[in-house]
Amino acid sequence: MRNFFNKDTWIKPYLKKDKKLLFTAFGLGIVTIICSIGLMFVAGYLISRSATRPYNILIVYIPVILAQAFGTGRPVFQYLEQLTSHNWVLGVVSKLRQRLYMTLEKGADFVGERFKLGNLLGVLSDDLEHLEDLYLKTIFPIITSYITGIIIIILLGIVSIPYALFMFVCFAVILLVMPIISVIIFGKAKKYEKNLVANNYQNLTDATLGVTDWMISGRKKDFIGEGTKNDKKLAQSRNKVDHFEWNRDFALRSMIGVIIVGSIIWGNIYLNDSQSISNYIAAFVLGVFPLLDTFIPVSQAMENWPIYKESVNRLNNLSNTLDKEEIDNTENNFDPNKINSISMNDVSFKYDDDNSAILNNISLNVKQGQKLAIIGPSGVGKTTLLQLLLGSINPTKGEVKINNVKVTDLQNNRSNIFSVLDQQPFLFDTTIINNVMIGNEQATFAEAKQALSEVGLADYIETLPKKYDTDIDESGIKLSGGQRQRLAIARILLQDNPIVLLDEPTVGLDPITENNLINTLNQVLKNKTIIWVTHHLQGLSTMDEVIFLQKGTIQMDGSPSELYKNNEKYRKLYQMDQGIEN
Repeated sequence: MRNFFNKDTWIKPYLKKDKKLLFTAFGLGIVTIICSIGLMFVAGYLISRSATRPYNILIVYIPVILAQAFGTGRPVFQYLEQLTSHNWVLGVVSKLRQRLYMTLEKGADFVGERFKLGNLLGVLSDDLEHLEDLYLKTIFPIITSYITGIIIIILLGIVSIPYALFMFVCFAVILLVMPIISVIIFGKAKKYEKNLVANNYQNLTDATLGVTDWMISGRKKDFIGEGTKNDKKLAQSRNKVDHFEWNRDFALRSMIGVIIVGSIIWGNIYLNDSQSISNYIAAFVLGVFPLLDTFIPVSQAMENWPIYKESVNRLNNLSNTLDKEEIDNTENNFDPNKINSISMNDVSFKYDDDNSAILNNISLNVKQGQKLAIIGPSGVGKTTLLQLLLGSINPTKGEVKINNVKVTDLQNNRSNIFSVLDQQPFLFDTTIINNVMIGNEQATFAEAKQALSEVGLADYIETLPKKYDTDIDESGIKLSGGQRQRLAIARILLQDNPIVLLDEPTVGLDPITENNLINTLNQVLKNKTIIWVTHHLQGLSTMDEVIFLQKGTIQMDGSPSELYKNNEKYRKLYQMDQGIEN
């Protein structure tokens, strides 16, 4: 556990924030418990003392006042404690939630490659809620209970060393032994259940993303079963956990019974010298009962530690992985409109959990206005190369620079430097004009219309009943594949950034649509620096340079005409792509 907290960045740092409010919450919690114990203690004394029929009511006047004070103070301090603790926790969780979304935003370009979507759903839906519960239901009850227990032992030690030792042993069983047993028993069960839930998320995500294929194949029942197939195992595990909880709580209440019996025995032995002293027997016995509400929840709080730990580990893993890509924002007056070149110098890259490098010693230099095509078979690292150029990930070795400034140091300017068009550009469930203006919120309606006209969508839009205010539904489902790409190109035009990265934007389009789209790209982006990743040689004749990537290295490099003339491999690739038989 010590090693865990040394590496943690989601719990310990936030416990140090607003210490005054935090310690106030702990203090109010302890005072609330003391008021509960004090109320029962004084009540026990009053019952015993009143039973002796004191000759003067003033004899019990002070205990009556104390009973009223403790009785009034308990709900007041309890309310203040809950108000303070919740205020502190909600403030911390708000910061944690903001941090999580900022972390995901930083790695949005590649987070899907590092983490399964189902696990991300688990992080977003469960883990932050678990952290909130960790503070409110585990850390607060445990700390207040332990401090209260120490205070009680010290006070009892002043009254009677044997009684204090007896209570120390009983407290140790309730506050240490039983919680440890709970953690051990629950650890395996909760981890098992959490894996089942995460698996359910993943199964449901996969099934939902492939719902069309499920429906076409007529496997509706199997589709439903994918999201619920672990439900029976979850129910069985929770039944076992519930059974253990019942037995544990019974054992804890039995320990409180032992304390009560022990208090009675101790009182009869040590508090039986006179009538006035024997009145305290009932006080000590009744004072034990509030411990039920104070100490028993400690085991319940500790039992969920394994699942909290798993959540914190997932959050730490997420942030640590993405923080490796975190940018050192040191750009000084960088002007995106004065870009001379973007270059790679002996760049290599591999993922931490992968022994083999994806890219090895890649060097290239793209001047402003140049058109570069990157070709090669699937899985050779073409998209990874784009991510390195974009600054989404850091190279394992080497540097990527724009105007001799590391691209990873230009995070704040990245949205003004790069525009990206990939295979499936995301379109929002809103109007056509809104989807375009997302590229530049400062643009006017006329400028957005002009961009749509330049990509050849204006005539189609004018035929629609609502024209530019037509909703295109989720992911632009109302548009064809070519129309979605053209809409995304219009968005890029409106951004007007100097460098455009194209990640196989014509994949899945028919040859005519593909050719038209390539012509549109060449026309509207003719003044931009273009880096185009493709496995298809259609349209490469307009590129200034083509590199062929294979086995993580550049195998061919040159202009399209030079490669066709002098490189037999490129010539064969071109002929195969065009369907030309030798």
